[in-house]
Amino acid sequence: MKLALGPLQYYWPRDTVFDFYQAMAEAPLDIVYLGETVCSRRHELRQDDWLDIARMLQDAGKQAVLSTQVLLESTAEVAQMHKLARNGSFLVEAGDMGAVHNLTGRQPFVAGAQLNLFNAESVAWMAELGACRWVAPVEMCREDLAALLQQRPAGLQVEVFAYGRLPLAFSSRCFTARHYNRPKDDCGFACLEHPDGQLLATREAEAFLVLNGTQTQSARVHSLLGEIPQLQALGVDVLRLSPQSSGMQQVIAAFDAARRSGQAAPATSLRPFMPEAPCNGYWHGRPGLELVVLAAA
Repeated sequence: MKLALGPLQYYWPRDTVFDFYQAMAEAPLDIVYLGETVCSRRHELRQDDWLDIARMLQDAGKQAVLSTQVLLESTAEVAQMHKLARNGSFLVEAGDMGAVHNLTGRQPFVAGAQLNLFNAESVAWMAELGACRWVAPVEMCREDLAALLQQRPAGLQVEVFAYGRLPLAFSSRCFTARHYNRPKDDCGFACLEHPDGQLLATREAEAFLVLNGTQTQSARVHSLLGEIPQLQALGVDVLRLSPQSSGMQQVIAAFDAARRSGQAAPATSLRPFMPEAPCNGYWHGRPGLELVVLAAA
């Protein structure tokens, strides 16, 4: 089972991003996804910068994958997606069907989680179009994934989102800009002030959601560290860990140790390195914010 670092979902300063990926080059990761998937106004890094990072990671023995933006709203964003899809050097993760269309017949690609492929027919269709790896939707439970994998097309890898705040929805509106009472096109790049997103609490002061520009995330941190044996038994090929501003190396080390030993570790063991409490409800067919603790074997 391989470990992948998902694309950076937050907006960090340029030097912070370069330092982060320099550290990730030394981490026990097999795959690293790169690129801006949330908002095209985040200009700290350009495409050439992402390509430089991809080459650095490739030299360090990682598979670098370029991820396309999930929600495209302008001709400039579409043109950027076309350019990324035709980079000619690195595998691409398709974040929307426009990217799938551009990659079909040209090169293999990764079918991203936001394509919402929930059944065997749609997964088989995506494989016919050229997908070599499919990222399961974050809401998919273990039973549904197990049933789908019995009909998995030959040669298609499956990747599961195993750690991080869940990317729940994307919108044409920018919630972070709205919080500061700014228009979306003159936001002042407020996302830079929230390196792990902006927490939204209920009236009862309970952490509920995280605002991350045009993206809405879960407040709690999804973790399948305790389900490693289940994931291995199902034949999952890749586990995706989502970047966070601190504690990432400890998180990667914990998942690496668990995949090598095949032993479960409690999700709560990572709590000191999480921005909020853990959850894993979706995997167990429960509300996503719940935490199901498995009995020790």
